[in-house]
Amino acid sequence: MVVATFSLVAQDPETGDLGVAVASKFLAVGSVVPFARAGVGAIATQSYANPRFGPQGLALLEQGAGPEGVLEAFRRTDPGLERRQFGLVSARGEPLTFTGGECHPWAGGRAGKGFAAQGNLLAGPQVVEAMVETFLQEERVPFPERLLLALKAGEEAGGDKRGKQSAALLVVGEGKGYGGLWDRYMDLRADDHPEPVEELFRLLSLHRLLFERPKERRPLAPEEVRWLQGVLRSLGLYAGEVHGEFDEATERAFLALIGMENLEERYQGGPEVDEATLSYLKRRYPWS
Repeated sequence: MVVATFSLVAQDPETGDLGVAVASKFLAVGSVVPFARAGVGAIATQSYANPRFGPQGLALLEQGAGPEGVLEAFRRTDPGLERRQFGLVSARGEPLTFTGGECHPWAGGRAGKGFAAQGNLLAGPQVVEAMVETFLQEERVPFPERLLLALKAGEEAGGDKRGKQSAALLVVGEGKGYGGLWDRYMDLRADDHPEPVEELFRLLSLHRLLFERPKERRPLAPEEVRWLQGVLRSLGLYAGEVHGEFDEATERAFLALIGMENLEERYQGGPEVDEATLSYLKRRYPWS
């Protein structure tokens, strides 16, 4: 299969997080191209993609191989390498981008400390250049948004010359996944969409609402507790009085509501809530 696509593999120099952003005129590109493991590296495999490059490359990096070592291993084990394209960044920020001589034009890439950008069947080299320049310029933007801004820049520079269909964002960070139990922090996909990159921005915003762990919280005011108790009573989660005190029964009911709304990553128990969670609930259950 020809995964004609453009991708950016990168590392966040501040946190060490690793990520891949990718877009293509290809169904569900996120199921084939991106691979990443916290503390090890990230890889994008495309153009007559060999999906084994993901787990194989990560295993080699984990064993101490450098990017050139990974390339040489692929060269030994894959007779179709000249049709392949891949980019990788190790946990040490070491990059590599490879484009085989049999990839469909325009095909190529650019790599630097902490990033590797590449694409094939593109409108031209300006697609890769736009991704790189945007990624380097947007250093103050949070890492996931920075990856998507670079992807959008590549799209606006012409992207896949066949058109648009899917896009994906994969970001990993130690203990940043759901419940703090694994490293897959974000795994967002627009598998078949007329504007897949824009859809990823929407999904990223929703992801931040539902799964981001807030740094600041504040106690609920008595009138907010009364509103909350009224909501909980109307949903059949709370049978107590609407008295404005955040007691044990209110907390149990509130925990149930938080779970129903998929906000459990944001709530730490007790009467303290972050503003984003509170704003969402007030919109969902009208506040007057």
